[in-house]
Amino acid sequence: MSESPDEWRRKGTSFTYRGHEIFVRSAGDKAAPVLLLIHGFPTASWDYAPLWEDLAARWRVMTLDMLGFGFSAKPQNHAYSIGDQADLMEAFLRAEAVSHYHVLAHDYGDTVAQELLARNSSEPGLRSVCLLNGGLFPEAHHPLLIQRLLSSPLGPLAARLSTRASFSFSMRRIFAQDRPPTPAELEGFWELLTHGNGRAVLAAVSRYRHERRRMRGRWVGALQTTVVPLRLIVGTADPIAGATIAERYRQLVPHPDVLELAGVGHYPQMEVPDQVLRGYAEFREAVARNADGR
Repeated sequence: MSESPDEWRRKGTSFTYRGHEIFVRSAGDKAAPVLLLIHGFPTASWDYAPLWEDLAARWRVMTLDMLGFGFSAKPQNHAYSIGDQADLMEAFLRAEAVSHYHVLAHDYGDTVAQELLARNSSEPGLRSVCLLNGGLFPEAHHPLLIQRLLSSPLGPLAARLSTRASFSFSMRRIFAQDRPPTPAELEGFWELLTHGNGRAVLAAVSRYRHERRRMRGRWVGALQTTVVPLRLIVGTADPIAGATIAERYRQLVPHPDVLELAGVGHYPQMEVPDQVLRGYAEFREAVARNADGR
């Protein structure tokens, strides 16, 4: 990683959302188009550290740790939901006086991006969305046993019994075999998960899996009906949201733009950052060309 979690945190700031302190970070030319990075579960915005400098050289890059994640507040007895996280994103953008923006999202962040897309028809401002590995379609998503346990009635117990060793084992399973997470990355992930007594809210946050099934019509429908340009960049070696998600995306999304990364796991932005940067830059160049042609 280019920065440790502590270095990442020192370069950030915070803002208050509904009484909760939220860790945020931004960089790049303030006159450039805004790129909002939305992280996944169970980690945080630090996932984008390998891309940060290159993205900031081209765009005004903004990100945050969502409520219950990373260095942000992790209130217990909070009704965590995808809608609440989308509200948080919109509050952050308003606080930064941003009216138009692009999104690069991963995993849980993909679902937040789908909710933002669903809202965009009434409050347009979203200019493009690029999605990395995530459970866009519940029927094509294959969660690990620990994910199923955390979102079940046994979730609080499973969270309390989680250890650094069991967590590291699960993370290694979803990275590509020939590019496993380094000890420093695993240590960083664990630090972000456990910061602020994070295990106490892990089960509550995990209930998003039920939301995905309940809200499937709205969130899949957003992908199918939006006029916002979309691209899916997917590591096909991901056992939970890889090749099956790419196949389902091609089946359901009109004019699908899919970039498959062979031999890459669930965290392409960490495993092969150069390939993700190249794929994302190509996408944005195409978005710009099409906008100029209208």
